[in-house]
Amino acid sequence: MRAVVYDRYGGPDVLRVEQIPTPAPGAGQVLIEVAATSLNLSDWEGLTGRPGYARLGGLRAPRRRVLGSDIAGRVAAVGSGVTRLRVGDEVYGDNLGLLGGFAEYAVAPVAALAPKPAGLSFVEASTLPQAGAIAVQGTARVRRGQRVLINGAGGGSGSFAIQLAKRAGAHVTGVDNGGKLDFMRGLGADEVVDYTTSDFTRLEPFDLILDLVAHRSVFAYRRALARGGRYLCVGGTVRSLLRIVTVGAALGLVSGRRLGVLIAREGPVFFEPVAERCAAGDLRITVDRTYPLQETARALGYLGEGRALGKVVVTV
Repeated sequence: MRAVVYDRYGGPDVLRVEQIPTPAPGAGQVLIEVAATSLNLSDWEGLTGRPGYARLGGLRAPRRRVLGSDIAGRVAAVGSGVTRLRVGDEVYGDNLGLLGGFAEYAVAPVAALAPKPAGLSFVEASTLPQAGAIAVQGTARVRRGQRVLINGAGGGSGSFAIQLAKRAGAHVTGVDNGGKLDFMRGLGADEVVDYTTSDFTRLEPFDLILDLVAHRSVFAYRRALARGGRYLCVGGTVRSLLRIVTVGAALGLVSGRRLGVLIAREGPVFFEPVAERCAAGDLRITVDRTYPLQETARALGYLGEGRALGKVVVTV
């Protein structure tokens, strides 16, 4: 089968298309004929090996040669013990443990997959597993009348988080680069901020900050929170994460503000509710660009530039 592989960390130029053996599903797994795989920040981190936690399991070289976790496609074969899915079933899911989505076929555990909603295309379904799950968990405690700020709101998870927070009745401020301001407004953000020209931590305080690109100091984040407010980050530099779980936690104890890391859980229970709302027309899926498999390097380069509005998808 064709697959996009890499053997060392670096930029998109280290990727190449190769013919490699088609994997075989083991117990509790299925082989998926991949139709679409959406890109996430985790793919960019896995490609570059940065931040440092992206090298867990592969300090000097990638542990898995084929990236891509958010997959959608058809079941091509089933492993032993699999009864919930059959050959031909249309499925989607977050295959973060095994990856392999940037290829014609990928093996995934049954537990990571769900039946694709009939109302969604393969491209649309592929955008949901990781981004939808993060957005759902990051906005789970939003209540009507709260002030919510989402940093990195113009990307995949952020685009869903804006909509979920708005539908919960919050006043939403979206933060991203200047090229995404109109996009965030179109998703329902009440206010938008260009982080290259304005410091969102000096705006009036917020009840919740969902930070998808944590790079600021914990003192700045604390300043941006109202008393009783909560700051949650997803990703960021190793230094930022360590400071949030240490200094940030201590600051929270003495200031009445909670600062922590969102450990987003995986699985259909977290992304299927988003898919149902998208299929019903309640939430909007935005696919900025699609690329064919052989142009996966270009797709990752575009994602890495930070210009993508919503999601970028590779099709097979």
